[in-house]
Amino acid sequence: MVPGLPGVSAHFARFTVTEISLRSQALGQFDDSKIMEAAKLLADAKVDVIAWNGTSSGWLGFDADQRLCQRITEITGIPATTSILALNEIFKKTGVQEFGLATPYLTEVQEKIVENYQRSGLNCIAERHLNLHVNFSFSEVTSEQIRAMVTQIAASHPQAITTFCTNLKAAHLVPELEALVDIPIYDTIATVVWKSLRIAGFDTRQVTGWGRLFSDVA
Repeated sequence: MVPGLPGVSAHFARFTVTEISLRSQALGQFDDSKIMEAAKLLADAKVDVIAWNGTSSGWLGFDADQRLCQRITEITGIPATTSILALNEIFKKTGVQEFGLATPYLTEVQEKIVENYQRSGLNCIAERHLNLHVNFSFSEVTSEQIRAMVTQIAASHPQAITTFCTNLKAAHLVPELEALVDIPIYDTIATVVWKSLRIAGFDTRQVTGWGRLFSDVA
């Protein structure tokens, strides 16, 4: 999304996430200390923003991301954001109250995400999930599977649809899918890029070919 944008560069650090489930072993992968080590490495590059490109607060609770961003900024002095905090901001800015949710996750994980949004006053009126739990398998979900989930969700006429997983190859499909269903689609890879650019003071309208988010949400 950012190659070719003037004055913009992306830098990456990672930590191990191999399984998405509600098992204690899987939940322990999101221990803040592991994320903080990755954030400290990024801080060495003197970046303007540190972004957690992950969706774990969807089932852990949104306050987990809020605490994480606060800790990152306290330790590095750099503003921080996450895919889900960005998505929630976009929902608020665009007045979304009813949305559709497409993920590769297990039923139990999907139910926690829907529950957390209900607690925040947002209703998931349609959802599809693939009942997968191995992180690598998310990357093997086909474009046809993603199209099928989105079009099925669109039949319920939500105000927006989110493709909710940062190992799902969906972001590049957004323009095509938005044209097909005429509903804004907010991919969780795109949301964190959108917010990171805004924090850095960059005009997101210069990002083209990745959907309405970048052109329409100010």
